[in-house]
Amino acid sequence: MDFPISRKPDPPPDGMALRLADVHHWIFDLDNTLYPEAANLFVQIEAKMKAFISERLGIGPEEAYKVQKDYLIRYGTTLRGLMDHHGVTPDEFLDTVHDVDFGVIRPDPRLVDSLERLPGTKYIFTNGPRSHAEAVLERIGAAELMSGIFDIEAAEFIPKPFPQTYAALVSRFDIEPQRTVFIEDMVRNLKPAREMGMTAVWLNTGSEWGKMGYDPANFDIEIHDLGAWLDGLVRGLDETDSKI
Repeated sequence: MDFPISRKPDPPPDGMALRLADVHHWIFDLDNTLYPEAANLFVQIEAKMKAFISERLGIGPEEAYKVQKDYLIRYGTTLRGLMDHHGVTPDEFLDTVHDVDFGVIRPDPRLVDSLERLPGTKYIFTNGPRSHAEAVLERIGAAELMSGIFDIEAAEFIPKPFPQTYAALVSRFDIEPQRTVFIEDMVRNLKPAREMGMTAVWLNTGSEWGKMGYDPANFDIEIHDLGAWLDGLVRGLDETDSKI
């Protein structure tokens, strides 16, 4: 189940022609996107992954970390590699590694206000489980603002960036790709969305993992602060020609 990361020779367009009023759907990645990477929630998850792999495979922590990252790169998630190579079941893995302290995530009133004012339906698209997404959204204060969550179980454990998972998401929620904005912190996960016709927004957090598979042809817009970007968009709602 290896996937290639191809490069397009043509650069993305200079600015977007899509008007904000024409956007019907917003798709958000969850971890390190709807909350800052500095919250270090994923640090907890990675530590749990390393411990799980070390115990399950009978290897040391350093080797477990290498396995974790190797599977992430090759299969999109560590879980998929463990399922394919070691017979690990999703429940045993997900229940263990997502048993973390969500208290590190703080409510984000500015983000919530922007999401409330943003026209169109909003969805979460995550390689994690629904329970994790729901816990994060509750902490942020945005649980009631999402029209749906497409998690790893809904994807039948085929994670981003496999194209069939994006097709399943679009089908599940009757999404029109050409009227959709997709926001992600991992640039390689934007490629299938952009190829479907979505406006692809890369949240560049400065993370090396986020830059993996970097290609400017895979996204339309690069931002560094989701809350500030959305705030700027909703402030321009009175302008009929406001663009994404």
